[in-house]
Amino acid sequence: MVAIRTGPCFGPPAAGGGIVIPIAAPLLAEEEADAARAAVLSGWVSQGPQVAAFEREFAALVGAPHACAVANCTTALQLALAALHIGAGDEVITVSHSFIATANVIRHQGATPVFIDIEPETYNLDCARLAEAITERTRAVIVVHQMGMPCDMAALLAIARRHRIAVIEDAACAAGSLIRMNGEWESIGKPHGDIACFSFHPRKVITTGEGGMLTTANAELDRKFKLLRQHGMSVPDTVRHNSSSVIFEEYVVLGYNYRMTDMQAAIGRKQLERLPELIARRRAVAAKYAEQLGNLKGLRLPTEPAWARSNWQSYCVRLPDRLDQRIVMQNLLDKGIASRRGIMCSHREQPYADSRQRHDLRQSELAQDRSILLPLYAQMTDADMLSVVAALKAEIAQ
Repeated sequence: MVAIRTGPCFGPPAAGGGIVIPIAAPLLAEEEADAARAAVLSGWVSQGPQVAAFEREFAALVGAPHACAVANCTTALQLALAALHIGAGDEVITVSHSFIATANVIRHQGATPVFIDIEPETYNLDCARLAEAITERTRAVIVVHQMGMPCDMAALLAIARRHRIAVIEDAACAAGSLIRMNGEWESIGKPHGDIACFSFHPRKVITTGEGGMLTTANAELDRKFKLLRQHGMSVPDTVRHNSSSVIFEEYVVLGYNYRMTDMQAAIGRKQLERLPELIARRRAVAAKYAEQLGNLKGLRLPTEPAWARSNWQSYCVRLPDRLDQRIVMQNLLDKGIASRRGIMCSHREQPYADSRQRHDLRQSELAQDRSILLPLYAQMTDADMLSVVAALKAEIAQ
């Protein structure tokens, strides 16, 4: 196997002549290239048999009765809200501390995002703050499994079910992560809420370039996803093209073009085969980071609860208060080491500048301002990891 580092994950050139250690790198090899080539040569390159197979295999992997492949996780989240008929006048509780797409899809549906704070240990939604944010207008909560770390679903579901609000899991980063529910280890995406949404962007553990997936235990919701993703077409084109008689389709609802291509799905199927080894390697790197960085004064490492097994999509550390985030990141970059600032806060961005904040978001803001993400990817060598550790130790020692 020849692994290929591809995509926008290397970052800008360093002062010393280029990135040596990127923040992330997808593992793509000849098997993925061959799968994409076979899809191209099959003559069916749009949504077709490869997409259907990818859906079946993903559903089986996570233990979901239904899976629906789409163009990306943003479209997956929007379809989740649309299928639940969430729109104008409705409120959806979520975290500001997430990529802006989580908030944007709520706005695009005409609903209002209500931001609550995170736990500083896991960077996930603070379930203790959920109940106080629920009003008569609340229709759903979008819980983010941030950086692959599972949220406390047992606590969240107890509150959501008591108030009869839908639970959408933004599992963009969490393919392959596990959570212990009712004494059993289960995959994120089973799903434990009503709908779970995944991303296959190159920064994620597995990739199709772009792409997304929804999983659900509700057959009617799955039917709606598959209707809405293809313009509301009553008969899929796969059925129409394979029919021995003429079929005239109808467009029964106002839908979207959110389809995944067969070329992407063919790559995704190979990536699914790699998932166990990818996660095993990422967990090994994360464990070594914890071992090497655990005694540094003032540095806070991420916490994995006893009931969670993260895929370690990212490794986020909180810097000592005396250090400047940007300066540390620049010094690492000058040594050829890429990093990223802590996860953004949507309420600080221009589209949400006029939003009235009902709840304290102090921990979210501290996480953005005081944390950095360190390089972590399956191909990362021990030497790479030790170089990152040495560079970070030098910053903390100053």
